[in-house]
Amino acid sequence: MNVTIYDVAREANVSMATVSRVVNGNPNVKPATRKKVHDAIERLGYRPNAVARGLASKKTTTVGVIIPDISSIFFAELARGIEDIATMYNYNIILSNSDQNKDKEIHLINAMLGKQVDGLVFMGGKITDDHIREFKTASVPIALAATVDESGETPSVNINYEQAAYDATELLLSHNNEKVAFVSGPEDTVVNTQKLEGYKRAMKDQGHNPDQWIVTGDYSYDSGIEAFEQLMEMEDKPSAVFVSADEMALGVIHGAQDNGVRVPEDLEVFGFDNTRLATMVRPTLSTVVQPMYDIGAVAMRLLTKFMNKEEVEDQSVILPHRIIERNSTQQK
Repeated sequence: MNVTIYDVAREANVSMATVSRVVNGNPNVKPATRKKVHDAIERLGYRPNAVARGLASKKTTTVGVIIPDISSIFFAELARGIEDIATMYNYNIILSNSDQNKDKEIHLINAMLGKQVDGLVFMGGKITDDHIREFKTASVPIALAATVDESGETPSVNINYEQAAYDATELLLSHNNEKVAFVSGPEDTVVNTQKLEGYKRAMKDQGHNPDQWIVTGDYSYDSGIEAFEQLMEMEDKPSAVFVSADEMALGVIHGAQDNGVRVPEDLEVFGFDNTRLATMVRPTLSTVVQPMYDIGAVAMRLLTKFMNKEEVEDQSVILPHRIIERNSTQQK
């Protein structure tokens, strides 16, 4: 049998209202009475019913978090930032994996709302009209993390992906590389489009035609190997490559090494994200530092502000990025 608040009240010889005040941290309880209630809770093994408390307060202190790939180092680091801030503000999280599948994302949004979460943090790829419709009709606040809503209507936390890609490409060009290739991610996401535009802008600013050195992957290690093979099939082979995700950049490096191409002597490789993988590969990977943990943490803090009806000055937060050079590029 489940131990109820009534059992605790009877054991401590106090009212149920007193037990409720103790459980909810109300200071208006005498220390001696508080101790009696805590002792009774410990003896009986009582656990407050979160569902019942939620029905009474109309809050469940639970936040839904939807991410594309729970096994990804990138998204795991974001989720850790969300979890830490959620804990700080006494929220629990329900984590779901969407596989970046639109139908599954819509289903999970509705499933989370059905569980009466107090808010949602959403990470995905392309934000469609269907997503926007669900966000607008949701009864709770929603914040995006490392995900761009072009309409700007949904609160979000990102970096300037276009400028970050520009900075990475410009660095490779500064190493006297005229033939800088770009390994793009899936073309239908705003984040990837912004990275592509940053690459193109940097190339054009230096008088180069970027279109001939663009290949597409899917952010995976295997697609990085395939991307390297495509680059080597080009008549005018690049001397440097900017890759839009670290995991895919590892595939490029290993593809090069398997084919006797030296990194960085024959081919400079630059990644994006600065995941832990960047320091595990040899040579270590030069990359754009995207503050994944901070993006998750700030997105969760932004959500708490909306949930608690605090003032929000800017609902579209852009965090700073930086460039870190390691051994996969030539040191000037």
